[in-house]
Amino acid sequence: MKILLDVMSGDNAPEEIIKGAFLAHKEYPSIEIVLIGDLSVIKNYCIENRLPLDDHRISVVHTALAITMEDEPLCVVRDKAKSSMGIGLKMLANGDGDAFVSAGNTGALHAGSTLVVRRIKGYSRSAIATVLPFQTPMLLIDSGANTEVTKEQLEQFAIMGSIYMNRIFGIDHPRVGLANNGTEETKGTKNLVEAHAYLKASDKINFVGNIEGKQIPFSECDVLVCDGFTGNIILKLSEGMSKFLMKKVKEVFYKNPITMASGLVMKPQIKQFKKDYDASEFGGAPFLGISKPVIKAHGSSDAVAIKNAIRQSMDCVNTGIIKELARMVQKDKPKSEVKNGEETVNE
Repeated sequence: MKILLDVMSGDNAPEEIIKGAFLAHKEYPSIEIVLIGDLSVIKNYCIENRLPLDDHRISVVHTALAITMEDEPLCVVRDKAKSSMGIGLKMLANGDGDAFVSAGNTGALHAGSTLVVRRIKGYSRSAIATVLPFQTPMLLIDSGANTEVTKEQLEQFAIMGSIYMNRIFGIDHPRVGLANNGTEETKGTKNLVEAHAYLKASDKINFVGNIEGKQIPFSECDVLVCDGFTGNIILKLSEGMSKFLMKKVKEVFYKNPITMASGLVMKPQIKQFKKDYDASEFGGAPFLGISKPVIKAHGSSDAVAIKNAIRQSMDCVNTGIIKELARMVQKDKPKSEVKNGEETVNE
């Protein structure tokens, strides 16, 4: 399996990205990793840190051009097509790798995934699927790719999310909830009321109704669907609250000598608590609906988060999620539209 890695994108690029690649290289001996970025920078970092760049499972594709967080999304197919992100997406589309991982500009990665790698035929939108580390893992879809969506697209998100949670977490008949400001069927905007009725009538998903904000952390559903604007707010609030609570826990244990002594006794439990609710432990977020695995790592990812994002890309390849997504959408087509009974992936 060959994983393509964008070395030049992200808040901590290129050092943490390279370091994360070598953590994955050590932990997952069955994969090859292609580092896409500035060859001289990569070489110097590897020499300084005694990393084996000459290993046959590590290779480099050179480019010094990077997409910044301020760049327009379409730059990835225009003036920055030769950037580390642009090259990685093109290589994936051409079959020169099995999955692509980037911590870069979300808008550019989404645009490039759609225009270069392409969607699975039959899905009108791709969506970012982020696992939130609550009481039990919950998939938030969409968490930032599409600011406006239709009820039909929400159903497709629900289908994609259900397949993901079944293949990755082994959940049979994942429960699907609709993010809303109340549990009643009549709550929310006109679009949300219509979406609720549409999802409730669908026989393709296990719909459990509206999920309001206070329910989200308590495992009321396995897949939470919403538009990307709402989803991104939920995601960022969850990340912020997690950091806030950990900060407050530290303040409690550093308050006086007695609490500090208690903190030392409880240090292993606190460390495990932090790990259990750290979203980076689940790796990056896949763009579900794209015809090949594209994984969006958090912009502030450190080496461990990059390693986990690489593991996430391996899971997407090994579990056959994309083939299952293609098979599911083909089931809804008239037989005359399915040629020779084959699954159609690229749109």
